[in-house]
Amino acid sequence: MKKTYLLTLAIGFLTLLSLDVKAQLTSDHAIGGRFGSAQGVTYRYTMNEARAVEGILSIQSNSESRRFRLVGLYEFHNTLAGDFNWFYGFGGSVGSYTRKPFTDANGNRYDRSSEAIISIDGVIGVEYNIPEAPLAISLDVKPYFDFLQSSSIKLIDPIGFSIRYKF
Repeated sequence: MKKTYLLTLAIGFLTLLSLDVKAQLTSDHAIGGRFGSAQGVTYRYTMNEARAVEGILSIQSNSESRRFRLVGLYEFHNTLAGDFNWFYGFGGSVGSYTRKPFTDANGNRYDRSSEAIISIDGVIGVEYNIPEAPLAISLDVKPYFDFLQSSSIKLIDPIGFSIRYKF
């Protein structure tokens, strides 16, 4: 079952790569904020009308842990309708995961611990370019597979909303 799922996912991804559709990436640079389960700064460099590279510096923190991640993505942008684009891509990330010191319900004390993070990342989303303004907003899902920290795949947790200034 798992092999069938991965094969279907790979065939779908390769099919998307073969599409030759022009997108509306009209600016060379875009910088802004990304909000969701992790907050951060996003920078996108447009390579041509349909291809871009994006870097995301994100921080996620709660009462138990703190996560820092630097993500690099290669993206393919396609026109959806009017000022709407959809995009997908792949890349990787490095970072650190820190568990904060805590005491459990039984009174056991746990010290602070840290681990390195290395992962393979993907992204798929929708972007709206605001007419007559140098702004774009997007909603995306950025699943990733951690190699070191927990060796697990995160599919839904990394949903993000971004606002970018285009220049």
